[in-house]
Amino acid sequence: MSDGPAAAIVRHVSAWPGVIVEQRGYGFVEFRVGRREIGHLHGSRLADLPFPVRIREQLVAAGRAAPHYLHPDTGWVSFYITGEQDVAAIVDLFRMNYDRPWLTPAGGAIPAGS
Repeated sequence: MSDGPAAAIVRHVSAWPGVIVEQRGYGFVEFRVGRREIGHLHGSRLADLPFPVRIREQLVAAGRAAPHYLHPDTGWVSFYITGEQDVAAIVDLFRMNYDRPWLTPAGGAIPAGS
């Protein structure tokens, strides 16, 4: 994978314990923890991540992601990558899906992005 936002995201997310990275054709990179997908990249153009619908609603309302470009009524979100400046925000979304704070006793709301 060439340098750029996607390569930086792969470097960050692949360093977390238990994350499996599968690169497929045409820049598609999937990230999983066990059998659970935590998101994927379409090259350095787009990141898609699955969340529970209520979390997706909060992320979209906060401007941290857009509804999924093909499935806007699901829990999936899309983040359109415009450059290196988006890497931290996208890594934060992957980290949120990796940590899954909504499953903790205090997990009613999403944590603020960095």
